[in-house]
Amino acid sequence: MAAASASLSHLLLTPRRRAHPNPSHHPSRPITTALPRRRRPAPAISAAASDLLSPAPSLKSRLATGDTLYGLFLLSFSPTLAELAALAGYDYVVVDMEHGPGGIPEALACLRALDAARTPAVLRLPEASAVWAKKALDLGPAGLMLPAVESPAAAAEAVSHCRYPPRGVCGAAHPIVRASAYGLDDSYLSRCEDDTLIICQVETAAGIAEVDAIAAVDGVDVVQMGPLDLSASMGYLWDPGNRKVRAALREAERKVLEARKKKVAVATDGNAAYLGGFAMQNDPPEQLKLRGYHMVAGAADIGMFRKAALDDVKRFREAVMEIGEEGDEEEENEEKENDGYWSE
Repeated sequence: MAAASASLSHLLLTPRRRAHPNPSHHPSRPITTALPRRRRPAPAISAAASDLLSPAPSLKSRLATGDTLYGLFLLSFSPTLAELAALAGYDYVVVDMEHGPGGIPEALACLRALDAARTPAVLRLPEASAVWAKKALDLGPAGLMLPAVESPAAAAEAVSHCRYPPRGVCGAAHPIVRASAYGLDDSYLSRCEDDTLIICQVETAAGIAEVDAIAAVDGVDVVQMGPLDLSASMGYLWDPGNRKVRAALREAERKVLEARKKKVAVATDGNAAYLGGFAMQNDPPEQLKLRGYHMVAGAADIGMFRKAALDDVKRFREAVMEIGEEGDEEEENEEKENDGYWSE
């Protein structure tokens, strides 16, 4: 049966050759031999098209080569804004399911927009749980951001949510999920753990106290500082730029960066996570970059739109006032020129 199928496929895929006419039927028609057709050369692929067709480097590989990555937080769950952020040149976009209004279906639409523009997507989960990690990983993001990690044990548990047994507890549906191209990507299982960036957020006073131990947990790729939640946990919710909050952040930064530098210089065993952070009004992204951060989230789409909208309205209101004042001045000048005399 297999041989018959193969034979049939061969017949279906091989073009039929036309039989030459029998000269006895057409004695006056000369017999000619068909010349072989010249094949057209395949069109050359431009460098830009070649880049689009080649796989984009993973966030992990870029960090390993020393790149400082600049990202944006997407809270609107707008695929259009996700696509625009990618085209603008951000190195990654964090789709925020912790504070944004969207869930898995809305995140999926944003991932598709980002993938089309060849920009890695990181999903920030509502909580560091096995259920959320499994559903997020099945979508195929470049990384996961896990909130409120306060101890090495919590970090190890968070990592286990992102790995298949026996190294973790993530449920397996790889033959049918988007992360494996719905089962078409045979290499998925062999590379998924190496490619997926695991980011643990350290954003409380308890977490800051354990930050060096958290950064040393196997599988934690990035320790992400959370200045706003940290200020709240220290009693300074209304004052995130408080000097005590800044001092705690600087100390945590120092510990993570020193461990990373030591690992690179001496090639020591064990893990040493990269350092990630959020920019704040009192701590702009350029300052984080200069202090040695490896990943910097500079803004959120909602905040950027809010600022642009307020500035736009302000410009318009001020322009109206200027026009009105200019009109008043013209009337006053006309009255002075006429000096009370009306002329046709």
